[in-house]
Amino acid sequence: MNKAQKMAIWCGLLVASLAVAFAQTSKELRVYFVDVEGGQSTLFVTPSGQSLLIDTGWPGHAGRDADRIVAAAKKAGISRIDYVLITHYHEDHVGGVPQLAARIPIGTFIDHGPNYETSDKATVEGYAAYQKLLASGKYKHIVPRPGDVLPIKGMKVLVISSNGNLLDHPLPGGGEQNPYCKISETRPTDTTENSHSLGVLITFGKTRILDLGDLTWDKEMQLMCPMNRLGHVPILIVSHHGWYQSSSPALVDAIHPQIAIMDNGATKGGSKPILETFRKVSGLETLWQLHSSDEGGADNTSEPYIANPSGPDSGYGLELTVAPDGSFSVLNLRTGKQYSYPSKANE
Repeated sequence: MNKAQKMAIWCGLLVASLAVAFAQTSKELRVYFVDVEGGQSTLFVTPSGQSLLIDTGWPGHAGRDADRIVAAAKKAGISRIDYVLITHYHEDHVGGVPQLAARIPIGTFIDHGPNYETSDKATVEGYAAYQKLLASGKYKHIVPRPGDVLPIKGMKVLVISSNGNLLDHPLPGGGEQNPYCKISETRPTDTTENSHSLGVLITFGKTRILDLGDLTWDKEMQLMCPMNRLGHVPILIVSHHGWYQSSSPALVDAIHPQIAIMDNGATKGGSKPILETFRKVSGLETLWQLHSSDEGGADNTSEPYIANPSGPDSGYGLELTVAPDGSFSVLNLRTGKQYSYPSKANE
C-alpha cells in the first residue's frame, strides 16, 4: 500500500468519525427521506441518536431499498435502528423488512395489528414474511392504539390512526370547526389496508410533523370533520405518495402546513388532482417531491424541489433538519442545496 492509498483510507476514517461525532452532539432532529421509488421509507434520528424508521420500501430489486436505508443510517451515524414502524401491509411499505433485517440490527417493530386485505396476493405474502420475522423472537413488538405515545426518546410520537380507529379528541391547538369540510367531497368507505394505516404526529421542540401513511380520504374526513382535531402542523408528509385516494382539503388545508414532502415515484403517486390541491394550499411555502411525476406534468413542483427529475432514477433523497426553536431546513441531495424555513411557532 502506497502513501497516497494510506492517506485516502485515513481521510475516509476521519470523515466517518466526524459524522458519528456530529450525530452524537447535534441538538437537531434529522429526517432522511429515502428514495424507494414510490414506496415509503423515512428515517428519524433524534439528538440522542435514537432512531425511528417509518416503513421499509419494496421487496426484491436485489435489496435496493434496504441498501438505501442502511446508507442513510450510516450517514446519520447509527449502526442499528431502534424502532421500525410499519404503517400497513402493502408491499411498498412492509416488503423490504426481511432484507433490511438481514443488513442492520433492529430493536422493536410497531404495527396496527392483523392484515385486513386477505384477498391480495402481494399483501398476504408481505404480511406473512413480516410475521415470520416477528415469530423468530428476536424483536420486541408493539401494537398501539390512537392516543398512545410511542416509547421513543428525544421526540414525542403520538398515534393518530391505527387499525381503522382514529384519535377521538382534539389536541392542544385543535378543536375549531373545520371550514374545509364543506369543499371536500364525500367518498365511499375504503376497505383496504390503506384505511388501517398507523399514522403518527411527531413533536420535536416547537415543530410538528404529520405522517399518516396511506390513510384514505374517508378516514381523513372522519378525523378532521366537523372539528379540526390536529390544529396547525408545519411539516406534512403527504399521505399515500400524493395519490388521489388521499389528501382531502379537509386535511391538507386545515392543518395549514408550511411545507409538504411527497414520497412519490415517477409512475406511482403524484396524481395531477393532488398536485393541483397543494398548489392552492394557503400559506404553503414549498411542496417537495422525491420524484417528478409523469402524470403530474406541468403541475409538478419546481425543479429545485425535486430530488429525482424525469429520467433514469438515481436514488437521490431529501434530508430534513429540525431545530428545537421550530426552524428547519431541507437539503436536496441531488443539487446539494439547502433551503431554510423560519419558525412560525408563535404566529
